[in-house]
Amino acid sequence: MTTLYPLSAEALSGLCALFSPVDVLKGTVIFREGHIEKSVYFLEQGIVRAYSDSHEKQVTFWFGFEGDYVISAQSFVNNRPGYESMEALEDCILYEADGKALLSLFETSAELANWGRKLAEHEFLKVEGMFINRQYKTASQNYSELVQRIPSLPNRLPLKYIASYLGISQVSLSRIRAAMAKGII
Repeated sequence: MTTLYPLSAEALSGLCALFSPVDVLKGTVIFREGHIEKSVYFLEQGIVRAYSDSHEKQVTFWFGFEGDYVISAQSFVNNRPGYESMEALEDCILYEADGKALLSLFETSAELANWGRKLAEHEFLKVEGMFINRQYKTASQNYSELVQRIPSLPNRLPLKYIASYLGISQVSLSRIRAAMAKGII
């Protein structure tokens, strides 16, 4: 929690007091599309995916890994129903906090408000990077970068979710993986 912004022991204690550990089983839907979500999570262990149902097809657009925050931004910021569902792809250890309590804590401490601002900036930059990668890089390049960042990814995730995330078919992903294995890509 302090990698984004250094916190005093007192501020860190106040922040940690809001979060409680939650064990979530693989396959559990943490957030549901169309609902206002009240909680914010920190992902200590496991993988979470964000997806939306589009024309009777699920489209995966985000993966959360160890150290990520799992937030329905629309619910947290605007108190509106989220456009995404989030599902645990492995058994996960999450830390849960009430979103309103977290916002209240930000109002009582400039230090914690700055931490929250840094978190928002960090998340914004990740989303911006994802957008740019999707616009300017090939699926092969994006897959390669994903595997470089998380080498265990192909063993931890069903390929259908990776293919959906990349915006390609499973057949195309299989071709990319075969080409990478042969050193062609």
